[in-house]
Amino acid sequence: MAGFFDLLGVRIPLIQAPMAGVSNPGLAAAVSAAGGLGSIAVGAADLADTRRMIGETRALTDRPFNLNVFCHRPPRRDPEREARWLVALAPTFRSFDAVAPDNLTEVYRTFVGDEAMLALLLEDRPPVVSFHFGVPSRPAIAALRAAGIVLLGSATSLEEARALEEAGISAIVAQGYEAGGHRGVMDPDAPDDRLGTLALTRLLASRCRVPVIAAGGIMDGAGIAACLALGAAGAQLGTAFVGCPESSADASYRARLFSAAAAHTEMTRVISGRPARCLANGFTELARTVDEAAAPDYPLSYSAGKALAAAARADGDLRFGAHWAGQGAPLARALPAAELVAALADELGRATAK
Repeated sequence: MAGFFDLLGVRIPLIQAPMAGVSNPGLAAAVSAAGGLGSIAVGAADLADTRRMIGETRALTDRPFNLNVFCHRPPRRDPEREARWLVALAPTFRSFDAVAPDNLTEVYRTFVGDEAMLALLLEDRPPVVSFHFGVPSRPAIAALRAAGIVLLGSATSLEEARALEEAGISAIVAQGYEAGGHRGVMDPDAPDDRLGTLALTRLLASRCRVPVIAAGGIMDGAGIAACLALGAAGAQLGTAFVGCPESSADASYRARLFSAAAAHTEMTRVISGRPARCLANGFTELARTVDEAAAPDYPLSYSAGKALAAAARADGDLRFGAHWAGQGAPLARALPAAELVAALADELGRATAK
C-alpha cells in the first residue's frame, strides 16, 4: 500500500484535507513542498477560478497536489419547502435588522455531468483529483485515469467504498464521523451508521483492494500512526491545518478554534442542508430552534446560510460562519504549514519507534 504514496513522491503518508474556506493554493503548496500532499477545493469555483488556482499552486511548488470537486446529486426543487425554510430563518435575520432572501439558489455545482470542468481537468491535469459526496460517471473516471491523474474518493461506509472501488478510484478516503466539514455520505437522506474513523479504517483496509486513507479527528503523528497500524496507507488531516497562517480561515474562525468552542463540535444541516461538523457557534445554537430535517437540499440551503452569516457579520456578530472542525479540534496548533508537517513527521516517527 505504501507504493501509492511512493508514486506521488510524498515523504510521509499525509494529505491536507481540501476544506472549503480553509484550503487555498498557498496552503496546498506549502504542505506539498514540506513533503505532504496539499489540496485545493474548487467545489465553489467556476472554470476561470479553478484554472487560476491550479496555476497558482503550480507556480508555488513543483510537488504533487490534490484538487477536490463535489459530486453531489442536483438539488430537488420544492418551492413550498424552500419557502417554509426561509420563514423559519426569518426571525434570526430580523435580529440582525436584515431580511431573509426571497429565494434559494444553487451556489455550488456538481462535478457529475459537468463536461466543461472535466475538459478543464483533462487539459490542466492536476496530479490528483478527489471526489466528495459521490462518484462521477465511468467515462469521466476512465478519461481522468487515462490522463495519468490519481483519483481519490470519500467513503463513510463499506458500501460506498465498494462503489468507488468498482468505479475505478485509485484510493479511498475513509471519512469517520469525527471529521470536520461536510459528511461525505453519498445519499444524505439514507440511514447513516456514523462509523468512527478507527472502525471504518480497519473495515475498509481489510475489505478493499485499493489503498485506504484515514480521515476524521486525526491531529498529530500519534493519530496517523494509529491509523497506519490499522492498515491505512496514509491519513488526511483538515482541522489540523485551519490554524496555519497560510489557511484562508478568518480571524473569528481562528479565535473560535482556539477557544472553548473547540471542545463542542456539532453535526448540523442548518448551514448547508447537508450534515456537516462545525465548532459550536451561532448556527449550532440555531439548530436547536428549527427543524433541521426540513432544510431544503444542498446546496440550496447553503445560499440561505451564507446570507445569514453575512447579515450577522454586517451587524457585528461573528458567531455565524462555516467554522468547520472535527472532534480533535482542541488539539489544533497555530503553526506554519511547513512546521506542522515537520512536527507531524517527527511525531509519527516517534510513535512508530515505540
